[in-house]
Amino acid sequence: MEITPTIGQQAPAKQTTANTKISSDFDTFLKMLTAQIQNQDPLNPIDSADYAVQLATFSSVEQQTLTNQKLDALAGLMGVQGMAQLAPWVGQEARSAAPVYMDGTPVTLSPTPNTGADRAVLIVKDSAGTVVAREDIPPQIAPYSWTGQGITGAALPTGSYTLSLESYSEGVQIATGPVESYARIQEVQTGIGGPRLILPGGVSLAPDQITALRGAN
Repeated sequence: MEITPTIGQQAPAKQTTANTKISSDFDTFLKMLTAQIQNQDPLNPIDSADYAVQLATFSSVEQQTLTNQKLDALAGLMGVQGMAQLAPWVGQEARSAAPVYMDGTPVTLSPTPNTGADRAVLIVKDSAGTVVAREDIPPQIAPYSWTGQGITGAALPTGSYTLSLESYSEGVQIATGPVESYARIQEVQTGIGGPRLILPGGVSLAPDQITALRGAN
């Protein structure tokens, strides 16, 4: 079981860099303000209220930047916590409509033919979107073991494939939809968008894309 807390590791370096930049910008601002005071027209001096506005504006930007840093750090901690909560999922089989990784091992599918369909055809596309297999399967809601055969009956090359299901009634296509399948969760990672579940072949999906979990066979 592997957990990769990327955000938690990167946050301190980002915060240090941001703090250094704010300090540098503030020093530059003070130098510019001092030069502005020294070079103003003595017969038409700048209103002191203008200085107050400039200081207040810079202070507001500085505070907002610091607030954003704290929010980033908090988001990183929440991401790590969410990842830790998903750690027990590693090793289990997740059902989703994500691409299927075929390496010769049969994959359990959960097809959902349209109500009233008397024929169902499994459509398989490779990573380039080319149809590489069309296979008639039972037109019922039941697990189906896909063995990864191509149009010619030969085994498809190892890789990721997108599956869909065409439903027919009396020879007329009435619906097309995605096909869910089971795959073992190999890893949990975290990133800007939150935790990600890694499936065989590097397939990555969010936790809310999972519709069912079961123990690995």
